[in-house]
Amino acid sequence: MTSTPTRPASGFTVLSLPMRDPRVRPLLDELAVEYSTRYGDLFGSGGAAEELNRYPAGEFAAPHGALLILQENGETVAGGAFRRYDARTAEFKRIWTHSAHRRRGLARLVLAELEAEAARRGYQRIYLTTGPRQPEARNLYLATGYTPLFDLEADPEQIKHLAFSKSLASS
Repeated sequence: MTSTPTRPASGFTVLSLPMRDPRVRPLLDELAVEYSTRYGDLFGSGGAAEELNRYPAGEFAAPHGALLILQENGETVAGGAFRRYDARTAEFKRIWTHSAHRRRGLARLVLAELEAEAARRGYQRIYLTTGPRQPEARNLYLATGYTPLFDLEADPEQIKHLAFSKSLASS
């Protein structure tokens, strides 16, 4: 099921898609490479495949979840998803920007789109984690108002899962 595409002011098309849609494949394929390259088997012998298959695709479907991609000229360039964490909290997962399109502010745009969609679904809070070898993600979340749920001075490799939360503005 595809929702009506929207066009943010930036000129990108935002699509809400099911996990099995072929337009989502670039996101999943590049995440697998990214996780394997950065982490190897740090989180277990299953590596990237285990992480990408940790949650059933249905958890990212309406009414409790969503998977959004940004397209530019028909190409998938960024995306992200959320699932229900609890009755008032959405958990963001799979936030990604294509390697050829980084440093353009697309991750911020994905976060804003995910936050807006989560708020429309009635969520009041966001929870997310990132890994210790993704300092750019850590910095993005800190710069966009997310509260770290860990000691910022601690060794990220010892923490492993860097958790953040954010309250969504009431409409």
